[in-house]
Amino acid sequence: MNVNQQPHMASPYGQLPPGYQGYPQPGFGGQHAPAGYPAQYPPYNGPASTYQQGAPPPGYSPYTSFPSKALAADLVTDLSSSFPLDLGPARAPPVSAAPSTCATQGYGQYGQGDMHNGAPPAASQPQRPPVSQPYAPGPTAAAVTQGTYQQQYGAPPTSTHQLTNRMATMHIGSTVPSPAGPGYPPPPSSQLPSSAAFTASSGSAPSLPHSAPTSQAPPSVPQGPRPSIYGAPPPPQQGFPTSAPPSNPTVTGAATPVSQQSIPNATPLPSQPPFSEAPPPPPSQPSFSGLPPSSQPQPPFPGGPPLASQPPYSTAPPTSSQTPFPGTLPPQPPTFYSAPPLGAQGLPLPPQSMAGPPVSQPNHMAAGPAQPGMPGVPTGPPTVGMPPVAQPSLQGYRPQQNGAFGQLRGPQPGYAGSYPGQQNFGSQPLAPAPAPPAQKRLDPDSIPSPQASEMAPAPKTRHRIDPDAIPSPVQVIEDDKASKGNEPFITGVRGQPPPLVTTTFQVKDQGNASPRFIRCTAYNMPCTSDMAKQSQVPLAAVIKPLAPLPPDEAPPCIVDHGEGGPIRCNRCKAYMCPYMQFIDGGRRFQCAFCSCVTEVPSHYFQHLDHTGRRVDSYERPELSMGSYEFLATVDYCKNNKLPQPPAYVFLIDVSYNAVKSGLVSLICEELKTLLDYLPREVPEADSCVRVGFVTYNKVLHFYNVKGSLAQPQMMVVSDVADVFVPLLDGFLVSVAESRPVIESLLDQIPEMFADTRETDTVFGPVIQAGLEALKAADCAGKLFIFHSTLPIAEAPGKLRNREDRKLVGTDKEKSMFQPQISFYGNLAKDCVAQGCCVDLYLFPNQYVDVATLGVVPTSTGGSVYKYTHFQAQTDSERFLSDLRRNVQKSVGFDAVMRVRTSTGIRATDFFGSFYMSNTTDVELAGLDCDKTVTVEFRHDDKLSEETGALMQCAVLYTSCSGQRRLRIHNLAVNCCSQLADLYRNCETDTIINFLAKSAYRSVLSSPTKTVRENLVNQCAQILACYRKNCASPSSAGQLILPECMKLLPVYLNCMLKSDVLQPRADAPLDDRAYLRLLVSCMDVAESHVFFYPRLLPLHKLDVEGEALPVAVRDSEERLSKAGVYLLENGLNLFLWVGAAAPQELLQNIFGTPAFSQVDPNMTALPVLDNPFLKRLRGVIESFREQRSRYMKLMVVKQDDRLEVVFRSFLVEDKSSGGGASYVDFLCHMHKEIRQLLS
Repeated sequence: MNVNQQPHMASPYGQLPPGYQGYPQPGFGGQHAPAGYPAQYPPYNGPASTYQQGAPPPGYSPYTSFPSKALAADLVTDLSSSFPLDLGPARAPPVSAAPSTCATQGYGQYGQGDMHNGAPPAASQPQRPPVSQPYAPGPTAAAVTQGTYQQQYGAPPTSTHQLTNRMATMHIGSTVPSPAGPGYPPPPSSQLPSSAAFTASSGSAPSLPHSAPTSQAPPSVPQGPRPSIYGAPPPPQQGFPTSAPPSNPTVTGAATPVSQQSIPNATPLPSQPPFSEAPPPPPSQPSFSGLPPSSQPQPPFPGGPPLASQPPYSTAPPTSSQTPFPGTLPPQPPTFYSAPPLGAQGLPLPPQSMAGPPVSQPNHMAAGPAQPGMPGVPTGPPTVGMPPVAQPSLQGYRPQQNGAFGQLRGPQPGYAGSYPGQQNFGSQPLAPAPAPPAQKRLDPDSIPSPQASEMAPAPKTRHRIDPDAIPSPVQVIEDDKASKGNEPFITGVRGQPPPLVTTTFQVKDQGNASPRFIRCTAYNMPCTSDMAKQSQVPLAAVIKPLAPLPPDEAPPCIVDHGEGGPIRCNRCKAYMCPYMQFIDGGRRFQCAFCSCVTEVPSHYFQHLDHTGRRVDSYERPELSMGSYEFLATVDYCKNNKLPQPPAYVFLIDVSYNAVKSGLVSLICEELKTLLDYLPREVPEADSCVRVGFVTYNKVLHFYNVKGSLAQPQMMVVSDVADVFVPLLDGFLVSVAESRPVIESLLDQIPEMFADTRETDTVFGPVIQAGLEALKAADCAGKLFIFHSTLPIAEAPGKLRNREDRKLVGTDKEKSMFQPQISFYGNLAKDCVAQGCCVDLYLFPNQYVDVATLGVVPTSTGGSVYKYTHFQAQTDSERFLSDLRRNVQKSVGFDAVMRVRTSTGIRATDFFGSFYMSNTTDVELAGLDCDKTVTVEFRHDDKLSEETGALMQCAVLYTSCSGQRRLRIHNLAVNCCSQLADLYRNCETDTIINFLAKSAYRSVLSSPTKTVRENLVNQCAQILACYRKNCASPSSAGQLILPECMKLLPVYLNCMLKSDVLQPRADAPLDDRAYLRLLVSCMDVAESHVFFYPRLLPLHKLDVEGEALPVAVRDSEERLSKAGVYLLENGLNLFLWVGAAAPQELLQNIFGTPAFSQVDPNMTALPVLDNPFLKRLRGVIESFREQRSRYMKLMVVKQDDRLEVVFRSFLVEDKSSGGGASYVDFLCHMHKEIRQLLS
């Protein structure tokens, strides 16, 4: 007996599957089986073997057409779980499907008989074929006109030998699909080849006369390297039979929960109809036969040669007009694992090419091609790396894992998966899915795609995976909210992963820093560097030192240790924290980071209790909390001198473009009120921040606004080559003392430059002027620069227009992200030394070289804001909101940050907006509450599972009142010697944040194509390592994902399709550079919504309750033309209005009942008095409050010109820049993993 075969275990569903033990059944071209199970449900025994003789593939029904995008998902358990995973209740059948035209025939009416629980009869015991058996394709039969095909084409093979002989004469080629569907022999002609004996009758399906000419095929199929992903689909890899009951995916409805568990032997859910209730196909569609609808044009090359190979993955996929290989035999769709204990998430992924239509193209719901692995029909040549083995289908037998019955066992040492030639038995058909009418969406109210609706649909031969059967970001987010959003997150447990950033939760600090301050990619670090290299999981922390906290959480406590300053380790200088171990009765403490023993100062001494803890540990924040602040002494100040309060300098471009756009008057008017909201320590007190004003075009204008003056005085510096500050007293002033003079100046500036004709500007001297002013006042501060054009005037820092779209996609593209000149890099170094932070507001109408102008802001801890084609009427609210928030938010100046770690790891790389003069200190002229610094860790020794790994982030900064402080964040994580523990405690959102920052830095030195390939390769290595070392042995045809990383492919694909790495054809270079700068200092919550936007169905908004409707996935097929949706990506808000939206809904939102009267140019909702609009306004405001930048609202009507922009944020679909859809990328990732494993 084969070691991987075991006697059949009784199924809770209890019916003999079609073709059981080789006996054909009606509907599949044979007679009734003499024995079977007397219940409606066939037993579920895993994926079909490569060559079956009687069983249809998962999801196939001879009675119903199956949509091309839907594919059954066979989930099986992994490792120690005894509960199979189910896809959850089936979705409801589409309401628009036409009534049935043929009698309903379920599986239940065939083959009722005895139960078989023992071993099969000896006659059906298969011989194991030799591993080295060759695969020799032969000639194929020509297609003939198809009538009804209710006859069988010969007796099915009854032994491996017969099947192998018939395989040898099979022909695999690029042919037009036969009427029986891809993978089937054509209907009988005057002479049948030997392979035609495989049964392929279609039961009572309606006949469709159709002639399918065949192409001349190549004489043989080479056993060479695997084909490119755009070429012919790679052949199947079979998986182990699964122990989960079959899912029953239909076409419409809510997303199926992927990781839901079901109880074995439980009754089927009421929402899942038994097989015998599946409706027959509607008259609007042919049966599941692989035929294109009669209205579709046939391939333009009947009788022609096979298609050429498509380009590799890194190029754009073919358009929807390209028919990928008519007649090629599609691969067997692989099944997949999902493990709750380790969290393996399985996916039904065909290892086929990524060619095919984007989700938004037509024909996706036309009568799909036949699924591979039809009864008795070989599905293609064996995959490279897996020897060709002809395997008869033995229905009803589960594999025996390592000689044991029942539960699958974990992998043995050195055993990565199913070995070559291993037989995998058993597959059962899933319930026939009711077929919707031919259309391109899953939603019955699907939206026509304007650019594709005029094109005649082309027949597709490749099947599609059901998008509801693959991991859903929305489902994962909702599951996390349900499980972790109702109770506080207590930080006292070491190595405990926090809730997702999308979950609202309260934090209780009990010794580790809040996840609002620090998030890690892995909360269980590998003990050794070899383990880290093997897994390829990045070890990093995203640190947001001054993160704002919700009102129900207290800010970090401030600790004052007096003139002696904070207590520190003598050797490594780590600050006192809860991890320090007090010894010798409390007189000394041992450092948790370097193990050095340090004397406790007498004023800090305290006795220990019976557990060795200080008796005052809960009274001291530094001994009991993860985050706190120390007051720093003069020893922590520059030149051993306490700092002055900081200053804000406003530098306003008064060139022609800025004046005519209304920008100058808008800024001056806003500053009058904004100066009352400068940052302050105590809300009631006056701000200590001083202010100054400069205007500029080709020259600089300084203003004396001393409070004793009656009118402001202007001083012009025309020598921009050597900038100096023409006045010391009266330039930086207190707002309270000089308010009348300041307001007079702000009134006069727009009038002074109203008639200017000066179009050229300088930029370098502007920063120098502000820097010199801060130097003269001997203080730190921030420059607010409002700039509109490329600085082409003769001056230091002059730039040229270097925009060249021809460089996009070439090796020289990286130069477009690099600064033009080194001047600004040197200037940034001077600014950091003085504590001069620069915030840049850009208002360009054309190219301004953001990559160069952004060097100083991003090196000094500042920000870049960009408002292209600024118009005061439509963009003022966005600009003013950004300015107000930036001026008011808490900020630290002249900051230095250092990350210390315990022995075994060290911080090696840093990402963000800062400057580094050495390898350890992160210097930030300014550090605000929105900025993050990302730190990567590497091993320099072994870690211990007992002690774990510790990190301490210390930030020394000057507060807005001029006080020098130290903010400390501590975090302890676990260490592991097993890879399974590493994969169980990762956080995908943080991994994506780190990978994005690393990749966006890499575009400075590598072509974007190389960066994309490296990202895909690293992701594949992460998942392949899990597959090899942590998952149960299974077929290579199964894609296995760790539970906590099951969204890694979809998020990575979103990142790959971003404009930085794979731009649209019309993406400006400035926009790409701008996004690169933004992402470099994003926190995890912002990067999450940036790469995977939130899409909210507003037509389901509850006016009475507080809860928001569940978001929908970012795909066009999820949109209903009768709905209204709100999409946010952290930078923009889109209000998408369907053409069939209800009149009442339109009346409530827009004040008009007619879709045609909705104004697509509005940027703010009208003021109406109705509950729905008030609730909607509240939702929009809450979204804006969660983001660091104001999101402008744009109304997008269905089929409007703006819909192209809106669609670019539907990231699960294929992108206009050539990025793959989620489904296609998952297939590609599966192929990459298989290549690594082979």
